Amino acid sequence: MIWANFLHIYQPVDQEREILEAVVNQSYRPILKALDQAKNVKITLNINASLTELLVKQGYLDVIDLLRKLGGEGKIEFTGSAKYHAVLPLLPDSEIERQIIINEETNRQLLGESYKPKGFFPPEMAYTPRLVNILEKFGYEWLLLDEIACGGKVGSVDYSKIYRIKDSELKVFFRERRVSNLIMSAMVRSGASLVQSLQGEIKANKYLLTAMDGETFGHHRVGLEKLLFDIFAYPDFKLVGVSDLLGLYPNEIEVEPVESTWASSEEDISKKVQFLTWNDPENPIHQHQHQLTNLVIAEVQKIDLTDIFYSNVRAKMDSSLASDQLFWASANPWWSIEMIESGAINLIRVLEGIPGLPQEVLEKAKGYYQKILMAAFESKRTGLIYEKHKARVRIPFKEATLETEGKEHVFPAFMSLMKRLEIEAVAKGEYEQAILWRDAVYKLENKNDIYDLINAVDLVRIKIPNEEVEEVIKKYEGQYKKMRGGQPEQRDL
Repeated sequence: MIWANFLHIYQPVDQEREILEAVVNQSYRPILKALDQAKNVKITLNINASLTELLVKQGYLDVIDLLRKLGGEGKIEFTGSAKYHAVLPLLPDSEIERQIIINEETNRQLLGESYKPKGFFPPEMAYTPRLVNILEKFGYEWLLLDEIACGGKVGSVDYSKIYRIKDSELKVFFRERRVSNLIMSAMVRSGASLVQSLQGEIKANKYLLTAMDGETFGHHRVGLEKLLFDIFAYPDFKLVGVSDLLGLYPNEIEVEPVESTWASSEEDISKKVQFLTWNDPENPIHQHQHQLTNLVIAEVQKIDLTDIFYSNVRAKMDSSLASDQLFWASANPWWSIEMIESGAINLIRVLEGIPGLPQEVLEKAKGYYQKILMAAFESKRTGLIYEKHKARVRIPFKEATLETEGKEHVFPAFMSLMKRLEIEAVAKGEYEQAILWRDAVYKLENKNDIYDLINAVDLVRIKIPNEEVEEVIKKYEGQYKKMRGGQPEQRDL
């Protein structure tokens, strides 16, 4: 099976040293070392230049050396992106171009000749048609998006064909959502079980294209890096770069991708809230964040390029466009007032670095800053912004399934799977595991699973062969597909 496996790695510029060290040791180093030892294996990788720069700054030169080496040997194909992981559709064209330029400059400087990107990864796979002309201007050959961008529905991509964007020469590849989520969710733990789950999809004339965060392997999911190593060595997989697909599949289809991200659901698209996690029209924090950002961009763009303070202000502006503050304000599913405040104060500091800035402009910006913090504290105090998220966590599995119309069949199915695991554990003399399953069944049946629902269900997904869990999902697949976004951990599902 021809498989183009894409990984994306990124950390904020101000990431805590301890967290960065954990990510490097748990994920980056093991993956790159395994790739170095593997034979006839290739992946496509995006590393935002802000992370490349951070790795150098924090002394992880061995990681940079490995990236450079693997790129030079052809085991890694790098892509272009936005240096500071900005959500590009939310920016004016000039700022999109700026993010692309500084990403290329930094990565070429630090990764050397091995950095020769042909393709482009927009952060969060956030797409707007405005990107097409910009990417063609920079000479990119292809763009990577989620499969929902193809017509706004999951399951409509023909993976025996190459897609070209209408009225352009830019090709577009679509990430296969189901298999990507299958891996990210740890529903499979070996190459053999992955092959088993793909039996209905593996065909000689089709390719597989997955895309996920590299940190999933070893950091977000401890131990899942072993699956990646198994994939590298598994004989049934021919791992190629995304660009290699252009020469392997000659048939072409014209397409007009829809605005979307890799987290978008069909419901988001129908409601025209494709960028909900970063621009929720019902989230006052988001609205004030965008007002502040747009004000700061407008003032920075007024500065004469020859002014001696321009480069310093411009650098602060660039890093302030990172998506993190918007993400942490979404509560879908994560939330952090500290990250919200940090993003807002960074924008204020950009303005404070502009000599001669009218006082009324600075006061207006500080007004937005205060509104952001007030809205954030009010949301936390009242639970307004993440009320639905909290409700989801606090709804017992039995109530959410057996006592919910249309999902009555799910609860007994999972109960039977857990009881079977308990019996098997006893037979093997694994009494601690047997107790775990016995307690899980008791908690679920008696609605005492408010806080450990996710853990119990995750354990089932890891232990039970994937095809059995898939059978459960198929029973309500229609509704699931309509509502489900493209990432395994999100929102209120």
